[in-house]
Amino acid sequence: MNMEEGKGMKNGRRRRSLTWMKKESEKVLDQTDLQPKRKGKAAALVMTATSDPNPEVSDEQQKRSEIYTYEAPWYIYAMNWSVRRDKKYRLAIASLLEQYPNRLQIVQLDDSNGEIRSDPNLSFDHPYPATKTIFIPDKDCQKPDLLATSSDFLRIWRISDDGSRVDLKSLLNGNKNSEFCGPLTSFDWNEAEPKRIGTSSIDTTCTIWDIEKETVDTQLIAHDKEVYDIAWGGVGVFASVSADGSVRVFDLRDKEHSTIIYESSEPDAPLVRLGWNKQDPRYMATIIMDSAKVVVLDIRFPTLPVVELRRHQASVNAVAWAPHSSCHICTAGDDSQALIWDLSSMGQPVEGGLDPILAYTAGAEIEQLQWSSSQPDWVAIAFSTKLQILR
Repeated sequence: MNMEEGKGMKNGRRRRSLTWMKKESEKVLDQTDLQPKRKGKAAALVMTATSDPNPEVSDEQQKRSEIYTYEAPWYIYAMNWSVRRDKKYRLAIASLLEQYPNRLQIVQLDDSNGEIRSDPNLSFDHPYPATKTIFIPDKDCQKPDLLATSSDFLRIWRISDDGSRVDLKSLLNGNKNSEFCGPLTSFDWNEAEPKRIGTSSIDTTCTIWDIEKETVDTQLIAHDKEVYDIAWGGVGVFASVSADGSVRVFDLRDKEHSTIIYESSEPDAPLVRLGWNKQDPRYMATIIMDSAKVVVLDIRFPTLPVVELRRHQASVNAVAWAPHSSCHICTAGDDSQALIWDLSSMGQPVEGGLDPILAYTAGAEIEQLQWSSSQPDWVAIAFSTKLQILR
C-alpha cells in the first residue's frame, strides 16, 4: 500500500490500517516473526508554562522536570500505562505496520539510571496492528497481571508472575455468526468492575464482554456508522463516538435506549476520540476528525459544549483527563504539542478563549497520549518511533 495515499484520521495511518485489517481479516495469512531492536536514552525536559502552574503541585513535584525517551524499531500507535503498584513506570507499546504480524513490547523506566528498557521475553507478535492496549485496572495487585488488546478481535494476554513471558489467555470474537470480522477500533476496561470490557467496531456495534466467563454480556447497534471509541463512566454506563458525528450514552439497565449528548454541527465530521472524566463524570471530551479543537461536554446539558479548546495548530489526536484532578486535561496533536489545561473556569466567558497552562513540544506529530493514574505527575506521549514520558 502506498503510504502517501488516502485520507482519514489525522495523518491517515489509522484509517488505512483499519481498512487494511478489514480486507486482510477475510484471508488466512501466515504469521512471521519480527526482530525488534531496542534503544533507550534520557534527556532534559523543556516544558513551557503559559500561565501560573497549579498551586497545589507539591515542592517535590516541582523539584525537577524530566523527560525520558525510548526509541522503538517501528511506528508506535497503541500505548498504555500499567497501574499496578508493584510495576512502577511500566508501559505497553504496540506497532502500526501494514502487515499481518505486528509487535507489542512491555517497557519500563529504570529510575536509578533514567533508561527505559524493554525485555525480549515481554516482546511478542500481535496479529494486525493493535488499535488500543490497556493493562488490567488493578492497583492493589489482587488479580492476575493481564493486558488487553484490540484489532481483529479482543485479546487478553497474561504476564507470568515472574515476568518471564506473555501468553495469550483469551481470544474473544463477538461476531461468530459471520466468517468475517469487523475490526475493533477501540475498547475500554471498566475500572469499577474489571471483569467487564467494552469494545467498539467499524460494524456500528459496541460489545460488552464478561472476560472472566469469556462471554458477551451485551451487543448493541450503537450508531448509524462506524464506532470509533468507547469509554466507561461507571459500572453500567458507557459512552461512544462515531463517524455519524454523535456522542451517545448507554445505560445497561435500559439497553433499548441511548441518550445523544452531542452531535457535531459540522457536516461529515466524525468524532474519533472520547475521554470521560473519572474524577467528575459529569464531563467528557471528544475530538472531531481532522480538527484542531477539543470539545468538552457536560452531560447534564446535552448538545452544547461547555467549552471548546482551540489552541492547537493542527489536528488533535488524543485527550487524557488528569487521574488526580477533576479540572485538568491534556491534549496532543499533529502540531507536535502536548497541552495541559485548567478547566476550573470553564463555563465562564474568557476573552479570546481558554489558554493552556503548560505546553510541551515533541519532535514530531504526537499520535498517542496517556496520563499515569498510579504516578499522576507523569504523562506519556508517542510520536513516530519514540515513546517519551514526561514529568
